Amino acid sequence: MAERTSLANTTRSKDASEARMRYSPGKDARWLLLRPWIYLPRVIQIIWALTGLVVSLLLRGRSKDSEVQRKLARTLLRTLTNLGPCFIKVGQALSTRPDLIRRDWLDELTKLQDDLPSFDHAIALQTVETELGAPVEQLFEEFPNVPVAAASLGQVYKARLHGQHWVAVKVQRPNLAFILRRDMVLIRTLGVLGAPFLPLNLGFGLGEIIDEFGRSLFEEIDYYCEADNAERFSALFADNPAVTIPKVERLLSARRVLTTSWIHGTKMRDRQELRSQRLNPPALIRTGVISGLQQLLEYGYFHADPHPGNLFALSGQTGDLGHVAYVDFGMMDSISDSDRLTLTAAVVHLINKDFSALANDFQELGFLAPNADLESIIPPLREVLGGSLGDSVGTFNFKAITDRFSELMYDYPFRVPARFALIIRAVVSQEGLALRLDPDFKIIAVAYPYVAKRLLAGDTKEMREKLLEVLFDSEGHLRLERLESLLDVVGSDAPTPGAELIPVAGAGLRLLLSKDGADLRRRMLLTLVRDDRLSTEDLRSLTSLLGRTFSPRRIAGRMLQQLNPLAAA
Repeated sequence: MAERTSLANTTRSKDASEARMRYSPGKDARWLLLRPWIYLPRVIQIIWALTGLVVSLLLRGRSKDSEVQRKLARTLLRTLTNLGPCFIKVGQALSTRPDLIRRDWLDELTKLQDDLPSFDHAIALQTVETELGAPVEQLFEEFPNVPVAAASLGQVYKARLHGQHWVAVKVQRPNLAFILRRDMVLIRTLGVLGAPFLPLNLGFGLGEIIDEFGRSLFEEIDYYCEADNAERFSALFADNPAVTIPKVERLLSARRVLTTSWIHGTKMRDRQELRSQRLNPPALIRTGVISGLQQLLEYGYFHADPHPGNLFALSGQTGDLGHVAYVDFGMMDSISDSDRLTLTAAVVHLINKDFSALANDFQELGFLAPNADLESIIPPLREVLGGSLGDSVGTFNFKAITDRFSELMYDYPFRVPARFALIIRAVVSQEGLALRLDPDFKIIAVAYPYVAKRLLAGDTKEMREKLLEVLFDSEGHLRLERLESLLDVVGSDAPTPGAELIPVAGAGLRLLLSKDGADLRRRMLLTLVRDDRLSTEDLRSLTSLLGRTFSPRRIAGRMLQQLNPLAAA
């Protein structure tokens, strides 16, 4: 053990002293331009492969024959696999969208997550020994001859430490930095040149979006970086019993080898498989969505690749939350405090159908230019987003939004800021995963109660400021309809209606009576006093609202429902 530690430390020091790999589009383009013998054959290969795929899809894509569709799916899988890691990543993104991809195609594309052809075991062993500075038999008590999974950037072995626990050993594919460097230059070039001919209106952002993708890929192949990411992510969820993060084995990790504790769980791919393991898909979905919201809206640090191959369902449950484990922390990103707060407000403005405020949110986030005419944009926002939302939170569909929004972006001066590329990927992947397990799932039905609870609790200065912004108009008057909307959505939060209302109300009351609630108390007083007189109408409306929401009968009914659903029926 001491020998292993010494060798690992020596190797780590050597590797850490080397410069980390970085994506540099200008420098990489100049490097490739001087090497036509590298890029010309690759360009021909890409064009030939994609042309063949497109022709097959055009000729047979509309066929109703299930065997024809299976063959097309295999063709798509084979094409993306043969084109390499960058194209496999595109397929992985598609594999999370059952609402975009046929079910028979989806089953094939799912193989891109961790069921790709493995590379030579001898090369993997050589990589482990080179990176860790010792023979495999000295480092591990058991190291199998075949990996348990193979993905786009590496393959994973289930090994056992000497006299200790099982671990996951991820070994990087050979020559990966060169492959990514070459293909990212070509993809960026083709993307920028082809952007004017694509049915997209991304403003100036397509090249920047590709650059964001490239930067994340190069961070993903630096396993020192991934180890840091995993430990940072683990610290955020250290007190959350519903989320598990594997422990990094630092002494057995290097730039191209990453060792973590083994996760004994079931991949979140198939509803029936989860049921067969006596796991609860709705509870697991809820955990996945809420933890995703916490990453984006609380922590400002998120897992950008939450596809079914990177999430495991574990046994047990905490209340209405299932136990979920995250793996693979290569693709992570941060979101600024200002963006995080604006996104929180945007969820509320969307549900409240406050499209004027929502237009301002879009402008703050960079989806609209600073000089954009917001007044002209409000009507189409109301038409597109209001129509997709319907009459209730439960009718909201993210896919419907994205479909209609693409039309809006083409006709109006919307653009996609590069910094949101991974955020959109994470949200879309999260919803796609949930839809695999529950076709009727609506992400906003979980997102809005979460945001409403955080606002009403006012647990941070930021949330208190947003609460004031939401509840009071520009003249300082209380918007009772907003307060009622927030209380209603918290009170009806699935799967146990009313369970969160009393705790949230308690937190809100503590806020109102605390030192931090001084501004809220002042605003409440001002809104009830007009022309030096108490506004009895507003007071009656507020009292009536609180009476309806927190009536003893209603509270008792909710408590009964939690204890015995039949008794409350």
